[in-house]
Amino acid sequence: MRSFRLPATPVCVFLLLLTLVCGPSLAQNKSPNAFTLKDGDRVVFLGNSIFENEFQYGYLELALTTRFADKGITFRNLGWTGDNVWGQARSTYTNPPTPYEHLMQDITNAAPTVVFLAYGGVEAQEGQDGVAHFKDGLNKLIDKIDALGARAVLLSTIPVVSSDTSQRIGPRNAELELYSKAISDVASQRSKQFIDIYNPVLERSKKADIIENTVHLNEAGYYFLAGVLEKALGLPTDRETSTITIGKPSPYSSNVRILTDDTNGDAIVRFVATDKYLPLPFPQAGNQVGDNANVIRVVGLKKGYYTLTAANNQVVTASARDWEKGVAIVQGPQFEQSARIREMMIRKNELHFFQYRPLNQTYIIGFRKYEQGRHVKGLEEQNILIKWLEGQIILNSEPKEVVYELRKLE
Repeated sequence: MRSFRLPATPVCVFLLLLTLVCGPSLAQNKSPNAFTLKDGDRVVFLGNSIFENEFQYGYLELALTTRFADKGITFRNLGWTGDNVWGQARSTYTNPPTPYEHLMQDITNAAPTVVFLAYGGVEAQEGQDGVAHFKDGLNKLIDKIDALGARAVLLSTIPVVSSDTSQRIGPRNAELELYSKAISDVASQRSKQFIDIYNPVLERSKKADIIENTVHLNEAGYYFLAGVLEKALGLPTDRETSTITIGKPSPYSSNVRILTDDTNGDAIVRFVATDKYLPLPFPQAGNQVGDNANVIRVVGLKKGYYTLTAANNQVVTASARDWEKGVAIVQGPQFEQSARIREMMIRKNELHFFQYRPLNQTYIIGFRKYEQGRHVKGLEEQNILIKWLEGQIILNSEPKEVVYELRKLE
């Protein structure tokens, strides 16, 4: 076959044009800020009370788990109320280790590949005079994380919220904003991802009760924060809409699977839907601060009310007009599945908490361990339960098919 060779000049021009056209998109696809997790990653939450309080809710861990459900991701929560970048809240009666050495050892033992850092809330009390010292400590933490071969994601501070004028909310928030700016500056200088949670939390707190005791997020607050992180990390958050048309000779849909084997005989339509990822269960207080529920539309229904069920349990009842507009699905098997996973996460986090911060640690692992040091073995044996729960979480975090049935309410 005769070969065909382009002249050198046209080839160069072609390659130059290709670079100009595709270069930006190629660079964007390889953006260092694109957040991904891979099989075997260990995500560590390191900071003050914003992370310690979260382990009783599990929303942040659940959000990341469900978005990477096909990966074997594990988590460790090293949040410590009142802690700063120098680990001063981690002091023990044993010295050494010093509080800072304790912090370094905690990070090392967690074996992270990704670390979410949330500091600055405690340090902000030092005002402008403490910024340089704070940056120094934050940089040393990043040095440690880099040395372990892990990635660091830096979170801003969160605001304080109170109607009590004696709390000096304005000046305190000014200091918290100052330290958020310091965190952002360090992240930029070190080419680390920075996530502003200060402003989203402040704005949401004006509309919903998400902060308690002035400084701590409540359950609804952590539910909201999980959504903030999802968006900041570029994870999928958009609602999905499934549309079914009741037509002749049978219902049809372009994005759900219609079933024709109606064993009960009275269902208007039976169909199968599978979420791309499990939803976060709503806060128990019912203060829904998100709007990411999937929607089902049913077109062509006669006037009246219709009930959607799954596994013989009612999911939602709505009028024909509402079904045509689209009805949000805020409960059902997928929510029950994610709630079970969250329960396992909370149990696992409790086990880890009392393992790395045991009661009477001075007598078990401290300078008086000659008295009760035998209990170290019991702490180590908790790894069996922790790993079992992690395995169950991984195995059950992918969404399952849900069979829905729609019937007219008589």
